[in-house]
Amino acid sequence: MRHELTLDGRTLSYLDFGGPGRPLLALHGGMSEAAAWTGLAEVLGDEWRVIAPDQRGHGDSDRAAEHSREGYVADAVALLDHLGLDSVAVVGFSLGAMNAYHLAARQPHRVSALVNTEGPVEITPGGTDRFAFLADLPYTAGTRGELLTALGAMAPAYEPALRPLPGGGWRLPFHPRDVLDTIAAAAHDNWDAWLATACPALLVHGRRSEALPRAQADAMVARRPRTAYTGLDTEHFLPFQDPQGFHEAVRKFLAGL
Repeated sequence: MRHELTLDGRTLSYLDFGGPGRPLLALHGGMSEAAAWTGLAEVLGDEWRVIAPDQRGHGDSDRAAEHSREGYVADAVALLDHLGLDSVAVVGFSLGAMNAYHLAARQPHRVSALVNTEGPVEITPGGTDRFAFLADLPYTAGTRGELLTALGAMAPAYEPALRPLPGGGWRLPFHPRDVLDTIAAAAHDNWDAWLATACPALLVHGRRSEALPRAQADAMVARRPRTAYTGLDTEHFLPFQDPQGFHEAVRKFLAGL
């Protein structure tokens, strides 16, 4: 069920899939939204209550004045406070995975377990180049067709997620400028945050990932205590390229807690 929370005059929208199970905070990747976790919520059933926000500037959540790591983490903390949740397991993908381990570093008492899916601790040289196309991507258009044309090869994936504008026209479920700002804010060493906690963790890695090279993934597992590894034969967009393998890896890890 979709709900809303007001933070500093802006809306933070979130999905609460319900159920009697333990709470699991799910943080989507960049250019995505909370609905991406629907399949995982179905697989986990009543064992886990999946709560997934549309992170700032994504989905039905309002854009924010800035897109720093601190801002994303503050939104997650505000949501946990709003729901009265003292401690949760957290799963994140890409942007969401980095937000997840920074949340754990800043609020270790709030995170009981961590699933990092393709969330690097170092942005590799040239690693942001593949997002350069966003600088020329429009946020809005007069018709759905215009926006889909601008999306090019990404159009089939985003067609169901386009939003109508109140005064007419359509928009993307993310703002390209916000995504670029978020990527720029992540382009530094995040090892301290990754190593700040020792709660049970799982790194789910696409073995052909361009965003998280195997050597970095191996180092992340080796250097952080109580961290397991699952590798799948995918590129970076692992949850979409092998959803069954991803869901099973997360289910198995959570079942062992």
